[in-house]
Amino acid sequence: MYVSPNFMTKKALKEAVAAKRGVSYFQPGPFGGNETENGTIFVEGPHGYHKWYAQCKVEGGVIISVK
Repeated sequence: MYVSPNFMTKKALKEAVAAKRGVSYFQPGPFGGNETENGTIFVEGPHGYHKWYAQCKVEGGVIISVK
């Protein structure tokens, strides 16, 4: 899964989530559309390059914490 906006580093993702900027996530391609709204997800970025990976907790379709 990817996050939106497309963060170049995991550190930038963590900072945005800590600042409560409402970071969203999505699954591209034919497998998208049924993403978990509450629970644990795994994301990667930046889009297409996959230089970082993260485990995230989500509530209501928004990332609330990053590991």
